[in-house]
Order: sequence, then C-alpha cells, then structure tokens
Amino acid sequence: MSTVTDTSILARRQGVFGRLSDFFWRNPGIMLLLMLTPPLLWLGVIYLGSLFALLLQSFFSIDDFSGLINYEFTLATYRQLLIPSNFDIILRTVVMALLVTLASAAIAFPIAYYAARYAKGKWKVIFYLGVMLPLWSSYLVKIYAWKLILAKEGILTWFFAKLHLLWLLDAWLALPVVGGSSLSISYTGTFIVFIYVWMPFMILPIQASLERVPGNLIEASADLGGNPGQTFRYVLFPLALPGIIAGSIFTFSLTLGDYIIPQIIGSSRLFIGQAVYAQQGTAGNIPLAAAFSVVPIVIMGLYLWMAKRQGAFDAL
Repeated sequence: MSTVTDTSILARRQGVFGRLSDFFWRNPGIMLLLMLTPPLLWLGVIYLGSLFALLLQSFFSIDDFSGLINYEFTLATYRQLLIPSNFDIILRTVVMALLVTLASAAIAFPIAYYAARYAKGKWKVIFYLGVMLPLWSSYLVKIYAWKLILAKEGILTWFFAKLHLLWLLDAWLALPVVGGSSLSISYTGTFIVFIYVWMPFMILPIQASLERVPGNLIEASADLGGNPGQTFRYVLFPLALPGIIAGSIFTFSLTLGDYIIPQIIGSSRLFIGQAVYAQQGTAGNIPLAAAFSVVPIVIMGLYLWMAKRQGAFDAL
C-alpha cells in the first residue's frame, strides 16, 4: 500500500505543463526566483533607478548663460539650497508638515480612542465608513470644495457673520504670516485643508494601536490611585505612541511632498513641491529641481529611522 502511494506521488506527469509543474515542485528555489524577478526588476529598475537618476541630476549644474545642463560633478546646486529664498522654502515646508502632524495627532487621538474603546457593532462600521469615506472622493474635488468653503463669500465666512464673530476672523486674517485676503489665500487655509485630507492616515494607526492596549491596565491604574491625567500620561500615551508615530509618517511625508494643496489654497510663497514643479517645468533648472527633491528624501529617511527605533512599524 505504501509502495503504491509513493509511486503515484513520484510518477512523472505527461505533457509540457505537467513536466514544468514537476520541475518547479522539485526545484522550489527556481520557482521562487521566477516569481520574485518581475517585482524586483520593477523595484530596482523603475523605482530605485529613477531615484538614482534624480540623485545624479542633483550633482550637475545649470549654465547661467546658455541655460544648458553642465554634466560635471559639483556641489554648487546643493549650495543654492542655502540661498535665503530657497532655504526659506525648505523651512516653510518642514514647519507646515510639523504643525499639520501635531494638529492631526491632537484631533485624531480622541476620535481613535472612542472607536477603539467604546464603538461596538454597527457604530464601529459607521466609524470606519466616516473615516474612509473622504478617501473615496476625488482629491481635486475635495480641495476645490474647500476653496469654496474658505473663500471670502464662502460658508465659513457666513457662519462667522451669523455668530457676530466676523471681527475675529478679520483680526486673524490681518496677522502677517498666517493671514491673507481670505482663508482660501492664506497659510491658515492651507493648514486646515492639509489636516482634513490627511486625517484618516492619522486616525487609523492610532486606533489600531489603542485597540492593542489591554483594558485591565487602565483599570489597574485607577485601582492604584491614578487620576485620568496620570493614566493617560504613564499608561495610555506610551502604549499608543507607536501608532501616533506611524500616523505621523503618513501626514508628515504627504505634507512634505504635496504641491497641489498649496497651489490651489495658499499664498504665493512656495513649498518644496511647488519649487520642484517650477524649477523643472517653468525654469528648466532640472539640477535644482532634483536637489529640492532630495531634501524630503533625506528628511524622511531620518524620520523613518527614528520611527523604527520607537517601534512605529508595528502599528502600521
């Protein structure tokens, strides 16, 4: 009986496909290599190759007289990033990304906490639909909708007028940095839209992280005399920190590289994404555009390294 079974298992099948199947079954390493080759080629040639080409372009320079690219290795293009006008673009973008990340975390935490600790059954389904629904609509449609909301004749101005708080809005818009002629042409409007668009990417990792916190730890903290503030500081926040960092990876990186939101809602002062678009498309200065593109890569590389040390990838 055992001999018949072994013979039937080891018997070679007929036909081309049968022989191929037998060959791959006896040589799983070759099968694995063939399966991994297409994605590795895509990653190595298309993705890493394009990044390497971008990095290479940043070490060239542009000839000021002819406007042609000088294909000689130089760090002059990177030195241009330290010019006050260019460095101001980098600083403005990083500050905006940090503020958006902090504000998103502050707003997302109570929402995620409610979903993780109290939402059950259909309410949890409603929560996921509410968080994910904005992601199902067009990115540009959402931004242009916010432009109408934030405009001087928009519903937000009407709402302030109905509450007799229009003076407060005008006072805010009169401030030198955050203000403007209207919310749709100000850093405040850019900040609000950034938070709205990237908020789901912050809520979901925090919610996943909070769901892993055992309820008996919170009860033990209360039994030991800890007030809600101490429980949050010493128990809940440290355990939820990987989820917060994981969400910040999305919000920080997406804000750092976005150029559409500042282009539609914002002032005339550029962000990194707009600078890349302007230098490559309008000015034709590809080396400087490449150097600007390297800045977010370096910043995110350092950020991801620190996030990994905090265990943030466990909450992704």
